[in-house]
Amino acid sequence: MARRVASVTPALVAMLVLCPTSAWAQRQHWQSVLHPAGVQAEIIARLWHVTLALCALVFVLTLAACALALWRARRRPAARADLPARLPWLIGWALGLSAAGLGALFAADVVASRALDQLPSAQALQIRLTARQWWWEAQYRDPLDGRQFVTANELHLPVGRAVIIDLDSEDVIHSLWLPTLHGKLDLIPGKQAQLRLRADQAGIYRGQCAEFCGLEHARMALLVRAQAPHDYARWAQQQARPAMPAATGAHLRGLHVFNANGCAQCHTIRGTTANGRGGPDLTHLASRSTLAAGIFPNERGFLAGWITDARALKTGVIMPPAHLDPQDMTALLDYLEALQ
Repeated sequence: MARRVASVTPALVAMLVLCPTSAWAQRQHWQSVLHPAGVQAEIIARLWHVTLALCALVFVLTLAACALALWRARRRPAARADLPARLPWLIGWALGLSAAGLGALFAADVVASRALDQLPSAQALQIRLTARQWWWEAQYRDPLDGRQFVTANELHLPVGRAVIIDLDSEDVIHSLWLPTLHGKLDLIPGKQAQLRLRADQAGIYRGQCAEFCGLEHARMALLVRAQAPHDYARWAQQQARPAMPAATGAHLRGLHVFNANGCAQCHTIRGTTANGRGGPDLTHLASRSTLAAGIFPNERGFLAGWITDARALKTGVIMPPAHLDPQDMTALLDYLEALQ
């Protein structure tokens, strides 16, 4: 008995330590299916709770059956003589209950799946989200005001308004998972997929690529900001504008460094001659809160490190190292930080 207690004790200690830690890690609930922030996520959460309740019931009944079997095994053979006669009846009940449970789960899943696509699409905000190793490109088109613009690695959504997200992949199979707003949907090269959602609570949420897509799969995040309609309108108006012209000598030098060192071959800055398509659009880079698809905060030091050697920070990216002298690096950073 003492040996059993000793073997179980480490597991109990681990549970006591990890459970509070897990609860603390989920304190903000920005990536939790159990804390839905939209109507689609609410549907999925209800299905999850139904599934959990049914599975818990099956688990309890199974344990009860095992306990009953162990108890009956200790009885005298004469007391168990009636078991063969009752066995078909018991098996029939078990099969019937199992079929009923699976049927209920199937029906609940069908109802939930149909409900996920019930959002109206007439005035929905339209976003084309393209996955690449290992970042996201978002092309916005608003049928209400006609605004169109491109950004990267962040989604801004107006609270209470339907959003249609067309999903595509440029290279390998990816999968978008936004647990607080919707379920998981694969992005397959050459195949179109569509996600319909509506954010009902303002907040910051985290999405993630949920299909292994290469070395940096685990570091391919997508930040989602659900904003009040007037805040979203202000942000969208800013994003639709071209970059502010370089007004100072330092900014002009920074733009020259950007163009002279091959940055413009892969990146676009609207309002300038830079119109590359291989990397993220940088027109309003400074307005984003993260770099490298949600990995680093958008701060000067991380930006400098990313420009100097992105591959050292995120293995496998195609962006080559930049060998700049300190003056050119300072001018380039000053210019990029002005792209609000």
